[in-house]
Amino acid sequence: MSHNRNTKYLDSKRIVYRRDPIEDIPTQENECYLFYENGTYECYHLFNSRAKITTYKSLKWHLLVLWYLNPQLDQDQLVEIAEVIANKEQGFTTFTIHEDLLRKMVYEISMLDLEEPPKNKLRKVIFKMNSGLCVEEKLRVVGELIGRTKKVNQDDIYQCMLDLHDAGKKIVISQLALWLECSTRTIHRNMGEELKREKELLNKQL
Repeated sequence: MSHNRNTKYLDSKRIVYRRDPIEDIPTQENECYLFYENGTYECYHLFNSRAKITTYKSLKWHLLVLWYLNPQLDQDQLVEIAEVIANKEQGFTTFTIHEDLLRKMVYEISMLDLEEPPKNKLRKVIFKMNSGLCVEEKLRVVGELIGRTKKVNQDDIYQCMLDLHDAGKKIVISQLALWLECSTRTIHRNMGEELKREKELLNKQL
């Protein structure tokens, strides 16, 4: 599910960019999804939606995750991967970064402790590859499962934002509230400024 990204280089080099939780145990699992009632930070699914990398901070996080998931890499190999990811024509980013700045970014990443997992968003629902569910069905599942916990947070909202974006639909507060089975006031209260900015960026990409 590359969404017009050129992942041929990553695939040919057998670079891992998708990993489900390895220690957290799901509350519920079936052939379509994993559900973690209290959430998990161990899910790393890069390039799994249409949303592109829009900031230097996000680019650095993606490269850090690739460094973490592929401990066999050396710094030169990470530079090669970074050059592919940062090349706007490859479909991963919406901007161009200067070569010197990119190499500085890679150097900083290579100096970090690989045993420390990169900071990640909390996930409650993780859909399996080839689940067969369309985006609307996924949104319905997310709403039902998260609505059951009665604890809607920023990560739940962000997941629904990405799902709506992948369906080619504009992200609006009322639609988020509908899928998460809560009030629009709850969405407004839990979004925060960073998520509001992300909402605008995603809508501009449609």
